[in-house]
Amino acid sequence: MKPLQPGECLDHYRLEALVARSGMASIFRATDLRTGGQYAVKVPHPEAECDIAFYERFQREAAIGREMDNPAVVKVMTDESPSRVYMVMEWADGRLLREILAHEAPLEPERATRIALGVCAALAYIHARGVVHRDLKPENVMIDAEDGVKLIDFGIAAKAGARRLTFGKLSNIMGTAEYISPEQVKGKRGDARSDIYSLAIMLYEMLTGETPFSGSNPFAIMNARLKTTPAPPSEIVAGLSPRLDSILARALEREPTRRFQSASEFAHDLQHQDQAQSIEPAVYANGTSAPDKPRRRLWLFGTLAALPVAILALIFVARFA
Repeated sequence: MKPLQPGECLDHYRLEALVARSGMASIFRATDLRTGGQYAVKVPHPEAECDIAFYERFQREAAIGREMDNPAVVKVMTDESPSRVYMVMEWADGRLLREILAHEAPLEPERATRIALGVCAALAYIHARGVVHRDLKPENVMIDAEDGVKLIDFGIAAKAGARRLTFGKLSNIMGTAEYISPEQVKGKRGDARSDIYSLAIMLYEMLTGETPFSGSNPFAIMNARLKTTPAPPSEIVAGLSPRLDSILARALEREPTRRFQSASEFAHDLQHQDQAQSIEPAVYANGTSAPDKPRRRLWLFGTLAALPVAILALIFVARFA
């Protein structure tokens, strides 16, 4: 079976343009020839259709999408008797948050907060229905002209009570390196608080233009969130509120029990920043003090200076003991 191209028809959908391509599937803007309506059609690549694990994942994504009925979450349509495996979704006008960040980051705090609140609303909706996205990142958030949010791509989403899927061709750590939660790095399935952590990474990036953890490869980036402490956003961009530092510090806690426990809690603090619990700037992300660089240097120099004295003392004791 050859890959589909723009201009071809898939049942009663004419594929107008290729809008995205991944290693496993392509997404087309399509026209319903019966109604003239615009839709997004996701078609697995021919080789992926033969992958049982991918097929199960694709079917789960479609099933979750058909249950969604909220303006902030992409809706999957029910299509009877398709001629091959594909998924029809509502067409969402706008730009991916990734594109906005690429051209406009850092965003004004008010806009970044507004977008984050939109994502919080989407997360509150799906979490209330037992669904965890697990791959929240700027590539999976569509933003319209009024900064309205549409959450897309539930490819690795999990639903409460559903059988856990494993994929031979994928890492069993699910998510994207820059945005994955610490518990997912450790191989746990993740829950609603994992989505909150990923949203906090996105908000940090919107405010500063960079993600809080970096490394030479994906494994180094994932490991960094287990061992290092990011700088508060106000240290990167002058003028940002220390209250935002505190809110992000709580949302980025390594231990899920110390984070916001729901998207609604996170949204409340973003909406009422003057009421957010204050956290000292030196205590960030993991609840432990992170000494500043000058203090670390003084400690190192003091240690090095003391070494000769300690060595002489040992020689003296050995000679005269």
